[in-house]
Amino acid sequence: MEYLTLWQNYKANKDVEAKAALIENYIEVVKVVAGRLYTTYGSNVEYDDLVSYGIFGLIDAIDKFELDKSVKFETYAQIRIRGAIIDQLRNLDWVPRSIRQKSKTLDLAYHKLDNSLGRRASDEEVAKEMGLSINDFQSLLNQVNNLHILSLEEKLTDVNIGHLYGEEELLPESIVCNQEAYEILKESIDYLPNREKQVITLYYYEELTYKEIGNVLGVSESRVSQLHTKAISRLKSKFSD
Repeated sequence: MEYLTLWQNYKANKDVEAKAALIENYIEVVKVVAGRLYTTYGSNVEYDDLVSYGIFGLIDAIDKFELDKSVKFETYAQIRIRGAIIDQLRNLDWVPRSIRQKSKTLDLAYHKLDNSLGRRASDEEVAKEMGLSINDFQSLLNQVNNLHILSLEEKLTDVNIGHLYGEEELLPESIVCNQEAYEILKESIDYLPNREKQVITLYYYEELTYKEIGNVLGVSESRVSQLHTKAISRLKSKFSD
């Protein structure tokens, strides 16, 4: 394992110098995670702020990491770092109330139609349910996109931490809930239309940017944003069930 002596010194003796060295050695992991999130939230927050939020996640990861786990620290740390940044972005509450209300209305429309129709609702059906033209509907999808990313990032962070590492430190009821959430999320992603499923996979699992996803799918970044928002609304509908 990389930096094994430092890890052993910190875990065995709570050596503050070893901990400081570990933070310094793994700071690049924070910068990588912050950089990716900056491509999404850069219009609302500075890159340096994201890095500072992520450092708290790195410290938390160092404190909770156990050397006998068959998990790379970098893998575990990325989840904790992302979670710390997302938590802070949520606390900043930079999304206007009007956008939050539009997001809620969109989610309710998908929930209602998917359940009443017994299938995936089309854009035209959702737009009609919301009393919007198709152009206004597509504009709405772009407006609420960042809020929807936050929503799924939080859910994925919770699920990934529980399944990747340390479930034994959770209460039994938490383990059950985490397993249930994992199964619901997996089934819900499988339920998505093919293009929406591709966007979710490429963005969250392959960690491509919107521009890169657009190049893969042969569509614009704006279209990727719309597909992402629709996918999240469908996923949230399944979770609310």
